[in-house]
Amino acid sequence: MTTLANRQQSNGVAAAAAAYLIWGLFPLYFHALQGVPAGEVLAHRVAWSALFMAALVTLLRRWPSVLVQLRRPGALPTLTLSALLISTNWLVYIWAVQSERVLEASLGYFITPLVSVLLGVVFLHEPLSRRQLAAVALAGAGVLAMLLWVGKVPVVALTLAASFGLYGLVRKRLAVDAIAGLLAEVVVLAPLALAWLCWLAWRGESHFLLSPTATALLTLTGVVTAVPLLLFAVGVRRLTLSTVGLLLYVNPTTQFALAVWRFDEPFTAAHAIAFGCIWGSLALYSSEAFFRRTDEGGLAG
Repeated sequence: MTTLANRQQSNGVAAAAAAYLIWGLFPLYFHALQGVPAGEVLAHRVAWSALFMAALVTLLRRWPSVLVQLRRPGALPTLTLSALLISTNWLVYIWAVQSERVLEASLGYFITPLVSVLLGVVFLHEPLSRRQLAAVALAGAGVLAMLLWVGKVPVVALTLAASFGLYGLVRKRLAVDAIAGLLAEVVVLAPLALAWLCWLAWRGESHFLLSPTATALLTLTGVVTAVPLLLFAVGVRRLTLSTVGLLLYVNPTTQFALAVWRFDEPFTAAHAIAFGCIWGSLALYSSEAFFRRTDEGGLAG
């Protein structure tokens, strides 16, 4: 590998790892907004993201490229669907953090890759290897163990995994880059977000401008949303998908650590069994990509 290729790969790892770390630290950010209802936080996140992305596209002079992508047949209906899925994911996640269920949220993002595998089998007719099948079965056993032990379905975890998995599936079918896609999604949602914020202000229930801290945090939700996505886009362009897939676990691992050691959420025997099964399944899932890459390397040599 050349020096330039090494540098690009190192930059890619740094960018992707930074994106996942920022996403992993999101509980600290949204926990600081605990006094603001999740719906209001989501509305601000959408509105400020729309403003930030429009300014970014203008600064980068990307409007011609963005408009060409968005004029493709089926682009706007598809992005409307992806906007509904990602906003559902954001709303549930914000609510989970504010309801002190970060541990369950981290579980959701741990099982997201496995949900994506299942969606690929069902909707894209992708083949499922024995190792992947074992990984999915082991993850299912972990969720079942939590259901039997605690007596309730981990709704937050499953909703986060399903909404993000479906979001990835929808976006996979559309040839639109990260900047154009996010801009379209938040612009589609912006009228609803602004209407909700105006309604709250009219009723005197808005938390915006009530305190400098809350106002600053709500205003910065646009930057906080866009920056890690842009870093992730940079990383993806420079790395193999297997490397990106392994770095993905920085996010839920960071959330898991925050839940247990920062927010003091209880980690019971049921959690230990469930997470043990999930981690085992992820080891199987990741080994699939590793061994495939090793075999390909051996054949190439």
